[in-house]
Amino acid sequence: MLGAELGQQPQRNAGKECLVNPKHGDMIPVLEERAHIRKRKVSSGRVRVRVATRVASEFAKAKLREEHAEVVRVPVNREVDKAPVIRTENGVTIVPVLEETLVVEKRLVLKEELHIRRRSSSESVQVPVQLRKQEAVIEKTKAQRQPKAPGHSKQNRRRR
Repeated sequence: MLGAELGQQPQRNAGKECLVNPKHGDMIPVLEERAHIRKRKVSSGRVRVRVATRVASEFAKAKLREEHAEVVRVPVNREVDKAPVIRTENGVTIVPVLEETLVVEKRLVLKEELHIRRRSSSESVQVPVQLRKQEAVIEKTKAQRQPKAPGHSKQNRRRR
């Protein structure tokens, strides 16, 4: 733009752009700066993470249930044609007990029945237990300054 104001036209001389003054024939080389951006890793600090475990005593609550079975033998001594099945009557499970007896003829005799009644009881308890809990602790430290790498001075960045 400066050359155009003075009536000069840019020309090329050996691959470089130059301004030529038409009155005097002087050639003024046109210089140009170019910036190149480079990047490098720089540590801005460090982070340390550690895990701390705490133990706290607490009471664990639970409801316990206990069942007992009461077995009562009931004599029957009755002949049957086939084996009765296990059955439940009024909350009582009845298990037939059979015996074969040898007579001149063979007969199936119901020897006895087992009457099983279930009883339940419950109880609340508290038991001390150890519970562990971990927490993350984060500590940040500042980075130490690193010297600049060679070849990064301002003079090396200019191109003509």
